[in-house]
Parts: sequence; C-alpha cells; structure tokens
Amino acid sequence: MEKLTITTPSDVLSFIGHTLGFWPQESLVCITMNENSIGATLRIDLPRQPGQELPYARTVAHYLTSDTTATSILFAVYTSETTQHGQAKPQAGTIAALTGVLAQQGITIREGLFVGDETFSPYDGEPGTSLALPINSTQTSAINAEFIYRGSFVEPTDRITLPTTVQEAAKATAVEHHMDTIASQPTDTAVQQGRKLWADMLDAKTFPSDDDCHALVANLQFPAIRDRLIADIPGVDEPMQQILFAQTETAPKWSRIEWAQQLLLHAYTRTSPEHAAPVLTTIGYINWWEGRGSKAHQFLQLALDTDPAYRLARLSDQMIGSGIVAGWNMNKDTAYKTLPFDLP
Repeated sequence: MEKLTITTPSDVLSFIGHTLGFWPQESLVCITMNENSIGATLRIDLPRQPGQELPYARTVAHYLTSDTTATSILFAVYTSETTQHGQAKPQAGTIAALTGVLAQQGITIREGLFVGDETFSPYDGEPGTSLALPINSTQTSAINAEFIYRGSFVEPTDRITLPTTVQEAAKATAVEHHMDTIASQPTDTAVQQGRKLWADMLDAKTFPSDDDCHALVANLQFPAIRDRLIADIPGVDEPMQQILFAQTETAPKWSRIEWAQQLLLHAYTRTSPEHAAPVLTTIGYINWWEGRGSKAHQFLQLALDTDPAYRLARLSDQMIGSGIVAGWNMNKDTAYKTLPFDLP
C-alpha cells in the first residue's frame, strides 16, 4: 500500500480521529515515531486530580515505551478548559512531567497541539493568536479525505451504541436448540464442527443466515469451543495461547479480524441477553488486540451487564485495567494500523 505523508496539524488531528474512530474529549493522545515513520497511537483520559502529574506521566511513558522503536512522540491535549494570555496552558504540569520521564528513556517530544472545543493551536503557542485554526479545518485535510475514501469515519465520542435486537424469546430458543445438539456430541467433534462453521463465515463475503448466526452464538456458550474460535480469528498458525495474548511472531490478518468483528455484531442482533455475553466479550477482545482499550472496556462491561458472573469478561477487563498491552501492538510490523503514514 502506498504510504501517505502527514504535512499539517490538521492532518495530525484527522489521523488521530480516524485511527481512534472517535473525536477525543478531555484526553491526552500520543503518537510514537521512529525518525519520520509513525508507530503506535495512545489515548488516555487526562488526570482529574492535582498532584498526580508524575505518576500519570510514568503510566503514559510505560505505554509509549511498549513501542521499542520509538525515538520521539507527537502529542495532543484535548480539553474544554480554556486559558488566558500569560497563563500556563491546561495540563502544563502533566506535559512537563511527561517530557522529563520520556527524556530518561531517550524519547523526545517532537511537537504538541492544544485542541479546544472550537480551535486548535501549537501547545507552546500563546492563546488567542493567529496560530489558532478552526477545528472544522480538519475536514478539508488531505489525510481526512483519504480516510473517507477508504470508508473510514470519525464518531463524535467513543461511546458504543449496540445495534437493536428484537424477538428475543424466539432467538433464545433457536440458540438453545443448537446448544443441545453441541452438548450431545463428543468434545472433539463439537470443536471441529464449530471451527468449520466459523471458518466458512470468515471466508465468506456476505453475512450468514440467521440459523448460522444462532449456531455461532451457541458454540460461543461453550468455553473450550469459544477460546478456539477466538484464536481462529487472526488467521495465524501458532499455539492458541500465543494467539489469544497477541504474542505471535506472525502478523495477524487485520482485515480478517475486522470482518470477524462485523460478523459478531451481526450475530449479536440475532441473539438474546442471556446468550450475549460471549459475543460481546469476543468483540471486546478484538478491540484489545487493536489497541482500542477504552472500547474493549465498554464491550466487556456490556457483557457483564448481561451476565455479571461471566468469567472471561471479568478477567479480560481486569487485564486491560492493569495496563497490559496486546503483544502485537509492541511491534510496528504486527501492530494494527489503518494506513501507512510518514511525516516530512
């Protein structure tokens, strides 16, 4: 794929929005770089309590140094907080702490942006100067146009809106019928048939029938089959445990993973709350693979809303909350990225 070049601050903000999938609010966003090549993108909520600048900076640096090739970063502070001429910018203490912590790791800050509700400007620029540009100027950037051409769009927030599902009782009955069939089979046979069903869906170019969706949801109710089906998503022929924790040497097939997410959302609309937790947990797992921690957390919380005792959702949410990053995102050759980019 041809590399694209980011040349303006508007391009940077467009890249952030499309990479995250939403416009950040009260957030710090950092992009790692190796010379002129862009690496990983990190979004994290701004600190809410004073005096937390250094611990917060250390947490951010821990995430950023997961990209072992990083030599510098770009950052953007998104906030509704305003400042006046002669006053320090919002989060100035946070940025100063981050600068120092990263310097200890041999990483420099290349550029920073201050993004308000209506305008954005260089972080180290004076407020109210001609350097400030309107937020809507990002809509005309070359990078924004390229992303839109590729079918990408930016949501106003990162809040998940699940598709609606109706006729829940009938769908539950259909899923339970398939569950009875699966439970009556030897384990190896059930796993093989579940993998065949899932492989056919992943290889297809159209959404499956409702009955196949019910069968997929039924298979996901059985932990041994569920784990195997999750491991089959990336299309990597390595041990299952290494795939689940995103620690394979082979890069995953990201287009296949994206299609799997669409299939699971489609299957979700063909199920009922009592069977939804494994589906939502698997979608959360995919978002963790892709480095979308906040969305992964939301999907896992939605899974726990339907079944508070669902163990995989709870363990996965604890893993994400502890700061564990998917192994694929620690290597630029295996990390999820929408398009290749360079800076001039």
